[in-house]
Amino acid sequence: MTADHRSALNLPAISRETIVTLLLAGSAATVAFDMFGQVLAPLVGYAKLAPALLAGSVVKVIVGELIKHAGSLVHFLSGLIAYAFGWMFIAKPIADRVAPNLPWVVTAVAYGVVLWIFALYVMAHLVAGNKPFLGWGGITWVALWGHIIYALVAGWVVENRRA
Repeated sequence: MTADHRSALNLPAISRETIVTLLLAGSAATVAFDMFGQVLAPLVGYAKLAPALLAGSVVKVIVGELIKHAGSLVHFLSGLIAYAFGWMFIAKPIADRVAPNLPWVVTAVAYGVVLWIFALYVMAHLVAGNKPFLGWGGITWVALWGHIIYALVAGWVVENRRA
């Protein structure tokens, strides 16, 4: 892709700075997601998320056996790289192109909802065979807020490093 195409699509340039931003955004957002879903939500009486267990069940379906710590690795890499990449190179550029005056916070909330649908419907249900949205129990709603928090933190890091 040429620089002109990247510019027209509002994609960040591939540079050391972009990679650092991606990793910082993914790290901070993953910590926020895990703190909310595994510490804060249960502390106030809501369900506790177990994203590594869900990711492990997806790995088991794909490779045919349970691999120790694979779920933790998949969860970590998804948060550190894949979801942050999705924000920087897909969600934010599309939003900037379609609705250039839309505040990044609105885009982040929408992106968090998309991540939640991907995790709890596509991965948990279609791939791993669980009930859609894990049966619409307490974990469903904690996961929704966790993914929104993830997207807000990732978006905040990216936006503040741009400034």
